[in-house]
Amino acid sequence: MPSLKDLRNRISSVKATQKITKAMQMVAAAKLRRAQAAAEAARPYAERIEKVLANLAGGVSSGAPVLLSGNGRDETHLLVVATAERGLCGAFNSSIVRLAREHIQRLQGQGKTVKILCVGKKGYDQLRRNYEKNIIELIELRGVRQLGFEQGDAIGRKVIELFESGEFDVATLFFSRFKSVIQQFPTALQLIPAQISANENEAAAAGPQAYYEYEPGQDEILATLLPRNISVQIFRALLENAASEQGARMSAMDNATRNAGDMIKKQTTLYNRSRQAIITKELIEIISGAEAL
Repeated sequence: MPSLKDLRNRISSVKATQKITKAMQMVAAAKLRRAQAAAEAARPYAERIEKVLANLAGGVSSGAPVLLSGNGRDETHLLVVATAERGLCGAFNSSIVRLAREHIQRLQGQGKTVKILCVGKKGYDQLRRNYEKNIIELIELRGVRQLGFEQGDAIGRKVIELFESGEFDVATLFFSRFKSVIQQFPTALQLIPAQISANENEAAAAGPQAYYEYEPGQDEILATLLPRNISVQIFRALLENAASEQGARMSAMDNATRNAGDMIKKQTTLYNRSRQAIITKELIEIISGAEAL
């Protein structure tokens, strides 16, 4: 049995931990509101640019840009794995890495070459255990206080630069799509070649569609819009990740606070029982001594 002093120290330690987890929960809740608003504000633009691309792609008969049609090869795959810079957010980071690992194993099973671009240190720390040789670069956003389009654009330009230099044939982005505090969905989105939504193709086949005339021509618009779409989708993924991270951290810290409270109750009960046992033992010794006299 631990001594009363040990139990008091243990209770004090758990109470201090509970205060920290409660504070982290409140901070995450405050950050979540801003992150969720930013993620929801970015969705309409990202979805609309996909629809415009789908409309433009439907009118291209030949000579489509390589960012849309690909380079005709499927041998080298680039995986852009976006995770958080910090932990203590439940299964947020590990769920994204798990999806990326499954993708890597499937590609390697098909004899493909896999390269990894890590955005966020936590994903890098997990992936380098088994795939350190496949990681070509780590992009850290630890010093960024508020995400802006410039971060997504910089990563997008890096991906396009690698593609134009022949480093890979297909690029896929991994991130966590935010739905609620308790629901975040790991998502894989193909960036290059651009993946046209199946719903758009079905809508085009369902009946007559509006006819658009473009000025300048479709090829010029696609040449400008395709690189921007990559940056927009990456920026959207970073915002979705930010909201998902805070939601997961809020939920994890709430569970940790509750668990700390349960542990405090158990330790307090054990402390009271031990203290009562010591008092009873001392009383018995006093009474026994008095009777002996």
